[in-house]
Amino acid sequence: MLLAAVVGLGPLVALAAQTQIFDPQTRTWVDYDARKARQYYARNKQVPDAFRRQVVPFRTAEEPGTIIIDGNQHFLYLVQPGGQAIRYGIGVGREGFGWAGIVRVGRTAEWPTWTPPAEMVARDPNAVKWANGMPGGPDNPLGARALYLYEGNNDTIYRIHGTPESWSIGLDVSSGCIRMNNDDIIDLHSRVKIGAKVIVLMQGAALYKGV
Repeated sequence: MLLAAVVGLGPLVALAAQTQIFDPQTRTWVDYDARKARQYYARNKQVPDAFRRQVVPFRTAEEPGTIIIDGNQHFLYLVQPGGQAIRYGIGVGREGFGWAGIVRVGRTAEWPTWTPPAEMVARDPNAVKWANGMPGGPDNPLGARALYLYEGNNDTIYRIHGTPESWSIGLDVSSGCIRMNNDDIIDLHSRVKIGAKVIVLMQGAALYKGV
């Protein structure tokens, strides 16, 4: 079973229905529901600067190559040597689909096939026609690359993957997977090794610093 919390991080709470997005015009964080956020990103036609890939200072006891996901702030950090990390903007699970735990990258794929879980097929009519798998391509929900998250030898069914819906970066919209822009997941995929440790923090948890 996935860990319900990471030791020392305090209680974890469900992801909120509302989210915050960074408005580059006012340079402030603004509360938006998902519908308004879609409209906002459609008007701006790009992800705000705050969610663009960049190298940032990052103090942690975790080894380089570790992935740390801060679901509260919608950032994924790939730990680098010298007290730094590559930071990527992400989309995370919507209300009721958030989770936390320590897992690993079990395998990876380029232009992966998307096979919706039975639970998704049952609740989403749009997923029914792809019950046997949707071939990889630019319209595939998994985007250009996918990192498959395992607990031990068991597939958790959660992924870190690309998305054709760039407006969803910075939002709580997925069914539990971690979404990234296709350019960013291609970059991350090129850097990550099979077996890499992945620490997933839910909204309400403090960012893991290690020391």
